Amino acid sequence: MRPWTIDGGVAVDDRGSVRFVNDFTFSNISRFYQVENHKRGTVRAWHGHKTEAKYVYVVKGSAKIATVSMREDDPTPKVCVMSDKNPQVLYVPEMHYNGFQTLEEDTIVMFFSTKPLEDSLKDDFREDWNKWNVWEDDYR
Repeated sequence: MRPWTIDGGVAVDDRGSVRFVNDFTFSNISRFYQVENHKRGTVRAWHGHKTEAKYVYVVKGSAKIATVSMREDDPTPKVCVMSDKNPQVLYVPEMHYNGFQTLEEDTIVMFFSTKPLEDSLKDDFREDWNKWNVWEDDYR
């Protein structure tokens, strides 16, 4: 299985806004956690699991999220820029590494995991942050 996104939306009226991803269900979620970096541009990568999948949602700001298969036949990273301005959830299947870089100050990224923490800790694989260096900004 490959990573994919679930699109959401924003409803705005005179009272404010509501951000939503209505097609995301919590049926297989065991836990969640929120990550904030101290400054823009910080990279947290590469972290993978063979049996755990994750869902990623940018609560505030924007981030470059990347995934790469742990299988040797598909070593090309997939990159997705996510923002609170365009709500969506990224699915990171099992057998994939993931990482992210914050693109704005005060970005908040939420992770939803399919395994409890004790199972996750036994299924933890890491690579150096720049093994697949997709983090450079182009400033086009």
